[in-house]
Amino acid sequence: MPLDRFEVRVSLEKLLILLIVILVPLNFIGLYLAMQSHTALEQTTGRLLRGIAQSDAIAARQFIDDRITDVAAIATQPSAVDAIVAAKRASDRSNAAATAAKVADIERKWDTMAADPVVAGILASRASQALRRHRELDPRFLKVILLDTNGVPVAATDKPVHYAPVDEVFWQGVSAQGKGAVYVSEVLYDEVSKTNYVGVGFPVLDAASRRFIGAVHALVDVSGLFAPLNREQPGLSTGTVLVRDDGTVISAPNVTPSMRVKSEEYGAVRDALGTLQGRQASYAIAGMREGNRIVGFADTGLSESYSNLRWFVMVSQSEREALAPVRAVGYFAILMVVVGLLMVTLLAAYFFLYRTQEMADIEVPNHLPQEDHEEEHARAR
Repeated sequence: MPLDRFEVRVSLEKLLILLIVILVPLNFIGLYLAMQSHTALEQTTGRLLRGIAQSDAIAARQFIDDRITDVAAIATQPSAVDAIVAAKRASDRSNAAATAAKVADIERKWDTMAADPVVAGILASRASQALRRHRELDPRFLKVILLDTNGVPVAATDKPVHYAPVDEVFWQGVSAQGKGAVYVSEVLYDEVSKTNYVGVGFPVLDAASRRFIGAVHALVDVSGLFAPLNREQPGLSTGTVLVRDDGTVISAPNVTPSMRVKSEEYGAVRDALGTLQGRQASYAIAGMREGNRIVGFADTGLSESYSNLRWFVMVSQSEREALAPVRAVGYFAILMVVVGLLMVTLLAAYFFLYRTQEMADIEVPNHLPQEDHEEEHARAR
């Protein structure tokens, strides 16, 4: 006879055991997968921030290299070279002691009216006019000065602060003991123009002997470098910071180099730079007062050529914001594990109470036959 319906009857105990045996391991597997997702998303975010930092580091290096190329173009202009060569010839015809005495005398009078004729002669030269035209074409040049082999200005866009800055670090760097070298200062601040700038020195070499005969000293506005770094980034808590290798912030939103602010994130970056794994990963987790941040970083590579530009770019994001997509899943996995453990505990308690009651029920029938036997023996007597 055909079956009208098929029934499967399973006891509640077996069903509960089956569910626990299946669900509890699955909950632990879910928790493990959630933790793996957390780690994977952290690594992905770190690599993303590292990529942004590397792109910004390349842009920073390109900006500096382009400005040095512009200064080099000034140093090779015929008017600039001719002015320096003429100054060198005049210097060669003079006695070294007399030249030094003249320079020292003008230096003492430089900030007085007695030096005005010398200043006027410098600013009126054909080379100075060429320098001012160059600044009009490229306003990033705040001031440009042309110096001869003795450090004396032969042309300038504006009156130089000092007549012959031969004792300054800049001159020692660009003259390089008579060999000539490119020199770039750290980021400085100009009170007059309210502008952050770097000083770029480019040597002028003699065409025949390739000996150092003078230099171009240009003050270059770097706001064009800072603006792209401070642009809006993906994520509400994402920010880009340009720092020196001592952690001093060079560029950040609402921060200027003159503030001498130290970056909190750079401590984690410095630790990562000290290990091979950290350098290869190029991102780190920085513990902050308001919570952890994921920091991607990149070296601009400028320090290899310019010792004052030991710059790093750091792009960081709040770990809470970055890992928000998997946080709810993680919390749910933890809740399921807790529920699973609670179910195991309840099942264990249930079986303990059930077995205790079962043993009590078994013990009662074992005593009844003995009692009945004693009653029957009493009646028989």
